[in-house]
Amino acid sequence: MRAAAPRFIDRSGCRETRMTAPVLRDVTLRDGLQLTGKVLPTETKVAVVRRLLAAGVEALEIGSMARPDLVPPVANSLDLIAALTPEELAKCWVWVATPRHVAKAAAAGARNFQYCFSVSDAHNRANIGRDTDASLAAMPEAIEYANEVGGSIQLCLATAFTCPFDGDVDPDRVLEIANDPRAVGATDIVLADTLGQAHPGQVSALVAAVRDHSLSRRIVFHGHDTWGMGVANTLAAVAAGATMVDGALGGLGGCPFAPGASGNTATEDLLFATRPGWFTPEVLADLAGLSRELLAELGEPNRSRALEGAFSKADAFDWVVG
Repeated sequence: MRAAAPRFIDRSGCRETRMTAPVLRDVTLRDGLQLTGKVLPTETKVAVVRRLLAAGVEALEIGSMARPDLVPPVANSLDLIAALTPEELAKCWVWVATPRHVAKAAAAGARNFQYCFSVSDAHNRANIGRDTDASLAAMPEAIEYANEVGGSIQLCLATAFTCPFDGDVDPDRVLEIANDPRAVGATDIVLADTLGQAHPGQVSALVAAVRDHSLSRRIVFHGHDTWGMGVANTLAAVAAGATMVDGALGGLGGCPFAPGASGNTATEDLLFATRPGWFTPEVLADLAGLSRELLAELGEPNRSRALEGAFSKADAFDWVVG
């Protein structure tokens, strides 16, 4: 039985408001794999991409140009990019941190690039090996490479809320970077709660501030569920103006260079909460099967509450898949 997809309703204020469901970007094959310690074969990754796209997922993050000796699970990202069609790659994003990364990924066929660095200098040094300003200074060259192949590039700000080394991050510093002239040309701004320590009020305030000062750019929210706030933070971000959100199957993920980071907010949980028009019980069943297979292959536990619910015994509920 196909359940009607309800509109996404926010009742956090005094009045009920109705919003369009955000675009869900599944980041399983990049952020989701980083802490697993296992390299999935390229053919397995290709199959995951195609099953997610066939299910209706509108955007994917499929790999990273990070050093394979430091992040082995993304070592075959270039092979994955080369194995996909241009039509598939139009819906796929690749994590990059330098202009050279953009050039390498573009040569393999990628056209959507997430240029990422940390608001916190301490985390940027641990994660990328340079100060934040050095990463920002290199961004015009990265934008130029993306433009040369007709691609899109996002400005991704990791540790936009807290840093594992320095603690709270000043929101004014986030706004300063978001509006730096060197980032002109980035189509989107990604605000990442890298450690999953933010709360909904914080997320709402920062997203609204960036929205008000960067009117021409789409805002993306990337959340983690370390403190159980993944879905709540994402809904707060959407209510404040974010129109794309990130999640990973089964809540996989975490940053290897951020002590205390845990899994991403689960794709299944975000879809169950926001109910885009294409998301039905049949689609959930497909995604649940894929999650189970992937988690078993990786030897990882499930962290998605919606996935638990899907395999529960509440048979009278349309969303239970048995």
